[in-house]
Amino acid sequence: MTMDFATLLSLVILAIVVIAIAKTAQIVPQRSAYVVERLGRFHSVLDAGFHLMIPFIDKVAYKHTLKEVAIDVPQQACVTKDNIQIHVDGVIYMQVIDAKLASYGIDDYRFAAIQLAQTTLRSVIGKTDLDKSFEERVIINEKVVEALSEASEPWGIKVLRYEVADIILPETIRDALEKQMRAERERRAVVAESEGARQAKINVSEGLKQEMINISEGDMLKQINEAKGRSEEIRLIAEATAAGIERIATAINQPGGSDAVSLRIAEQYVKEFGNLARQTNTLILPAELSDIGSVVASLSKTLSATSEKR
Repeated sequence: MTMDFATLLSLVILAIVVIAIAKTAQIVPQRSAYVVERLGRFHSVLDAGFHLMIPFIDKVAYKHTLKEVAIDVPQQACVTKDNIQIHVDGVIYMQVIDAKLASYGIDDYRFAAIQLAQTTLRSVIGKTDLDKSFEERVIINEKVVEALSEASEPWGIKVLRYEVADIILPETIRDALEKQMRAERERRAVVAESEGARQAKINVSEGLKQEMINISEGDMLKQINEAKGRSEEIRLIAEATAAGIERIATAINQPGGSDAVSLRIAEQYVKEFGNLARQTNTLILPAELSDIGSVVASLSKTLSATSEKR
């Protein structure tokens, strides 16, 4: 009996020692904070590392993680500004920055943050039309974060951001929106097709216009070139004629030139008179036909007078 009592006493003492050591030594993990109470009152906040406490007097009342945590906000019904009921859920990202306030500032900061987020979200959605509730998610998130940050400051937590996870519409509204989007796509297709047809007509007309311009410019250049050609031709003929006349006049003034001219005139006179006789049955004879010499002399005299004037 004595041995049994001694063994039992030893075991009790050993258990007390183990419990005392367990309550005395405390290891706090990285990015964590433990709130220690001494005799029921706040004593200190233990950071990461090894700490010693007074057994049965000090105790760890609260354990907080200092990491950023994501808290799911349950789905809730919200009514938009245009009286459409939608269901919205989201996610809050927050972080404990003061372990003491997170322990004593509020009973359950997670539950409080969720409730405040839902209340704020209902208020923001109630001021927003259904169409804008999809487009203005960023604005909605910012307003929820602003309200949570202001309310959670005494709680020792920091709300980093809020994200709307999903917006669920009633079946009737979803069908109406699908019809609206389908009609909008069809309208855009018709507009795009009409724009394409209009652009095609514009391109064709611009092509015809440019073609007509090119043709008219080609005709204008052709006429200019032809006019220049004719002008050059007339100039060259005039210069050649003038040169010929000048040479004839020079030749007339040479010794024997007048006789040569008279002979040439007589030959031409006889030749042309013969051609006249071959071309028609009716022949009109000049009165001085019998005196060809006088005609030639008269023409020679005229040429000589013209040569002298030059």
